[in-house]
Amino acid sequence: MSDAITREEQIRAALEEAFRPRLLEIVNESARHAGHAGHDGSGESHFRVRIAASAFAGMSRLDRHRAVHAALGEELVRSIHALALEIGP
Repeated sequence: MSDAITREEQIRAALEEAFRPRLLEIVNESARHAGHAGHDGSGESHFRVRIAASAFAGMSRLDRHRAVHAALGEELVRSIHALALEIGP
């Protein structure tokens, strides 16, 4: 059994800590992109995140995206080829 944390687990931990969301869904869509550009064979290259938290109230769409990227950190964001975000207050 591996002790390695998956990218999905990293995403969940970072977003829960930063925003304490009332809704957080993380969908790994990597299998749908097998053979496409950016699919690295890891099974963890494409994700869709649905998140709702009071922290996003009053923020523009761009500021919400920036806040999520900042919470995830540059290294994790760079390790993901595609990150679709659906963010609400």
